[in-house]
Amino acid sequence: QVQLVESGGGLVQAGGSLRLSCAASGLSFSDVPVAVAWFRQAPGKQRELVASKSSDDTTTYADSVKGRFGISRDNVKNMVYLQMNSLKPEDTAVYYCALVRALPGRPPRRENEYNYWGQGTQVTVSS
Repeated sequence: QVQLVESGGGLVQAGGSLRLSCAASGLSFSDVPVAVAWFRQAPGKQRELVASKSSDDTTTYADSVKGRFGISRDNVKNMVYLQMNSLKPEDTAVYYCALVRALPGRPPRRENEYNYWGQGTQVTVSS
């Protein structure tokens, strides 16, 4: 059974940085082609895609985070990371790691295309 566990959230001042981590178990990134993603959900808003990366490193970012956030993956450790720089109060949300078995190429962008999810980690950016 695939499980995802996020960590690294917290409270940070605007302009600061955080690095989120997602540990995957139950499958091996080096054996199975998977796409990984980070989504976020702010209070009262729908969950939205932040960044996604396929097994061939094709990457997509939401326009709101381009140039500030970076998604990466370690296929040996089965880890996914989200480096968040120049954080803004509007980045405040619960951040979720997601995964789906997928062929290389453009990674899925819609929430319903991912079938494995972590429990979420809270990121709060103060002004």
